[in-house]
Amino acid sequence: MALQKLTNNPAVRMLNAAAKGKYGVLGVVSYNLETIIGAIRAAESKKAPLQILLFPWALHYSPSFVSAAAEACAAASVPVTLHMDHAQDPEVIKKAAAMKKHDGTPMFDSIMVDMSHYEKEENLAKTTELVKLCHSYGIATEAEPGRIEGGEDGVQDTAELEGMMTTAEEVDDFIATGIDFLAPAFGNVHGDYHGVENIHLDYDRLEAIQQKVDNRVQIVLHGTNEFIPSILNKCIERGVTRVNVNKMVLSDYFAYTAEKTGEVPLTELLETSTDLIQKQCEGWIDAMGCAGKA
Repeated sequence: MALQKLTNNPAVRMLNAAAKGKYGVLGVVSYNLETIIGAIRAAESKKAPLQILLFPWALHYSPSFVSAAAEACAAASVPVTLHMDHAQDPEVIKKAAAMKKHDGTPMFDSIMVDMSHYEKEENLAKTTELVKLCHSYGIATEAEPGRIEGGEDGVQDTAELEGMMTTAEEVDDFIATGIDFLAPAFGNVHGDYHGVENIHLDYDRLEAIQQKVDNRVQIVLHGTNEFIPSILNKCIERGVTRVNVNKMVLSDYFAYTAEKTGEVPLTELLETSTDLIQKQCEGWIDAMGCAGKA
């Protein structure tokens, strides 16, 4: 029996609205304040909802950074939620779930309970236990049926494991754990595809998953490096509500800092970096159809 859904959770409300409106919400993987500030400025400029994504690395790096991210989300003039992505250690999940903002509310609005490095039965058992814990704090949860291949900076534990496509039959098992968001594997990979021509998504599989989900949870998309708008739109048409982005909004920033670090004042470097991230985020907000949806 699935747990009662967290209908008042802000991340759940945000993605439910995206499903109803058939648009995608940008989920920005963030390693620093420039990314957080740039993404939130983009959402405010475009009057769009937004999710800021932190990896567990952020907790090890600095709890103060996590707190700053949470407070920045709370202070935004549009709905912005904070998500912990690919939390693969139960102890890290417990620590993140217990963290509070200054007003006493949970620091994270949602947490990905990523037990995909375990075999299916253990994955389901651990996910069920951790979902119950997160829900007790009012925190929404996400899980990955199958296994999305590859790794990226900040989450490497599954990089050496073989990817396993999500089957429609697995959907019921994972929904029964009580999760709110489902991250399917349908040919998407973490890291680089090394060319758009190498992106081979199984849209029929995604459509079958959408039909099986039947609006009981929301579908989220991982592994989007090098995606183009037409690919994203095909995914959104098949039920994707949040689109996780990393290099898609950081590539111009990376190029600029590689060229200008040490060549311009640090204040200029930070300001221009933030502007570049904001501009790329605005472009993808437009492409995903979520401008004006805040």
